[in-house]
Amino acid sequence: MIDHSASKDSIRRRVLVVDDEFINRQILGHIVSRDYDVLYAENGVEALEMIKEKKDTISLILLDLLMPVMDGYELLSTIQADAELKRIPVIVLTAEKTAEVKCLKLGAVDFIPKPYDMPDVILARVGRSIELAEDNMIIDATENDIISRLYTRQYFYRYSERHDAYFPDVPMDAVVLNINRFHIINDINGRAYGDSVLKIIGAQIRELLEDKSGIACRSDADNFYIYLEHRDNYGEILRTIKDGVTEKTGNDHIHIRMGVYSNADSGIPVEQRFDRAFRASVNLKTGYRSDYSIYDDSMHEKELFSERLISDMDQAISEKQFKVFYQPKYNIKGDVPVLSSAEALIRWIHPELGFISPGAFIPLFEDNGLIHKLDKFVWREAASQIKKWKEKYNRTVPVSVNVSRVDLFDPNLKNVLTEIVNEFDIGTDEFLLEITESSYTDKSNSKHIVETVKELREMGFQIEMDDFGSGYSSLNMLTTMPIDALKLDMAFVRNICASEKDHRMIKLMIDIADFLSVPVIAEGVEYEEQYKLLKEAGCDVIQGYYFSKPVPPADFEGLIEKDILRSQNAE
Repeated sequence: MIDHSASKDSIRRRVLVVDDEFINRQILGHIVSRDYDVLYAENGVEALEMIKEKKDTISLILLDLLMPVMDGYELLSTIQADAELKRIPVIVLTAEKTAEVKCLKLGAVDFIPKPYDMPDVILARVGRSIELAEDNMIIDATENDIISRLYTRQYFYRYSERHDAYFPDVPMDAVVLNINRFHIINDINGRAYGDSVLKIIGAQIRELLEDKSGIACRSDADNFYIYLEHRDNYGEILRTIKDGVTEKTGNDHIHIRMGVYSNADSGIPVEQRFDRAFRASVNLKTGYRSDYSIYDDSMHEKELFSERLISDMDQAISEKQFKVFYQPKYNIKGDVPVLSSAEALIRWIHPELGFISPGAFIPLFEDNGLIHKLDKFVWREAASQIKKWKEKYNRTVPVSVNVSRVDLFDPNLKNVLTEIVNEFDIGTDEFLLEITESSYTDKSNSKHIVETVKELREMGFQIEMDDFGSGYSSLNMLTTMPIDALKLDMAFVRNICASEKDHRMIKLMIDIADFLSVPVIAEGVEYEEQYKLLKEAGCDVIQGYYFSKPVPPADFEGLIEKDILRSQNAE
């Protein structure tokens, strides 16, 4: 219960007395005015006008039932039908016991019997009613999301658990609604428009639940959770919600996704049920083939597999289950390709699960913030290998390593990289750092990332922008970005032979690199025709299966020895 004692001393609440008899108004007003400011009305119509005008400052209404023009019953019904007015508690003034049940059903919170011969009891009832109403307002503010008018997530979980306790045998579905690229809607149309979309979806969900057993909340930002009795017509439900949003906004480009955990397992926590529904919705993130997805056994197996990989990661690093392979890069500017550097690529050979694709564990570790551990392992392995080749062949083979977005926010990044190159006695120019274009162009963090990369370059590290062409960097941004090489997005290289558009795009990007005076690296080159087109376009360096797949260090040494022999023969 909220303690109002301090505020009572500084703020006098306002009470409205509604009674058609002058003497009754004066008696009641005299009693109440000891602790409250008092307003008066002679009938329901006069009272309603006053309530609407001063709804934010009236803390309680004392209401007589029998009045001319508009009686107390009608006024009480009118107040309860208005969402803004119904928060004001109403105490009914009556001498008729039979009126109490009817008034309670209409929303009255208490009764004061006539005649008014117990002032202290009246003040106690008024104070208690105001206190309860204000407590309820505070609870309501935390219980309900002000934009969607659905529950907040914490209360939603609590009520879902209560539903399970009362109806343990009723099969329930956990449903997640998500607005695709909602941040773009806000950026283009403004936050107020975005909030209006959320309000409309909230209204559509409330309408859905009017005739169906269930509850809902706005979980966060643009995610809505719905817990309702099992059904099989989610395509129809989603269409109804989307049609309502389109009709009310006039915008048919608002794409809503739905994830469903059908017949949710009541043996697991409510949060976990909605995590599963959310993962089902995420499956739709990159495509528009379907509007909704059902969580199934394959998703559950993938979830268990992901958890296994996360739990095994530290042990895999300590036991060196991770292996660093190297894919060569060849400079093709001359008549004969020359080995110029390599890229370090991670492989996981699990003792029980066997070979695990990097596509399975790298995005997982990125999403869970664990990628920095793996990156540091690769950095040390690559630096050690550079030193070994340097000592064995008296030749430096620079190696590029990935620096993830998580790494760029590590305040220790510069110290870690410095310690590694010092430990293995290699130069910063031998240890190349690959950073994706999307990291540079992250709207909310690009300034920090650019400053960090500038500091790394000042330390002597060379920076390769990876996946160039996949992001949204403008020409103006490119002139200020700290880079030493542009690495073309593999998708352009893959289609260079079949697509004249991609061919011309590559020429354009090479022209941009020439303007910036940095070399261009093309990865994913597999065929001779791709190689010839890239060489003709002016590409500097090529990486891909055309020359070699990623190989273990021992196999890479064969490529070094072959290049040394070529160099000797050329002399």
